[in-house]
Amino acid sequence: MPEKIDKHNILGFVYDYYVKMKSQEVSLVYEGEITHQITKAFTSLTESKMLKEDEPSTVQKKVFHVMVECLQNISKHAEGADETESGKDGRGIFMVSKGEEEYNVTTGNVIPIDKIDDLKGMLENINSLDKVGLKKLYKQQIREGRLSDKGGAGLGFIDIAKKTGQKLDFHFRAIDERTAFFILTTTISRKK
Repeated sequence: MPEKIDKHNILGFVYDYYVKMKSQEVSLVYEGEITHQITKAFTSLTESKMLKEDEPSTVQKKVFHVMVECLQNISKHAEGADETESGKDGRGIFMVSKGEEEYNVTTGNVIPIDKIDDLKGMLENINSLDKVGLKKLYKQQIREGRLSDKGGAGLGFIDIAKKTGQKLDFHFRAIDERTAFFILTTTISRKK
């Protein structure tokens, strides 16, 4: 029989989480299936909040672009996304936070552990390039990239780095001998 949940402990946990989120100005957190409808809802919520805060349209566009790319990455590449069942998407975690000078979009999803080396190599390569190098790599990947049924040869990551002008912050945490949790944080400057 499962352990009985003490509602006072849950309330304390929720309150502590709320206080931590407010102190770090986290405006959106989600864990679950990532679908097209979820992506539309997140961009709409974020748009409303950014309009209230009078963010420049250039910043808004970059934040939306990064959000969509990151959510599509989870939807397409998360371990557990069932390729044979239509309507089934990947699961992951998604968070948007705002600092004094930047927005951060953080995503996390489960990936097969044997994909880490290739993914890490690709992300390190992207981070080593300047604007011109990113543009060249993007064009090269379109021409020569190993496009698969899941999408495109790291094009989303390259595009995020091009649009933001920032390095991609990424981490991997082993879950078990078969899977790992991939965390990606993208920073978007709030200055024009």
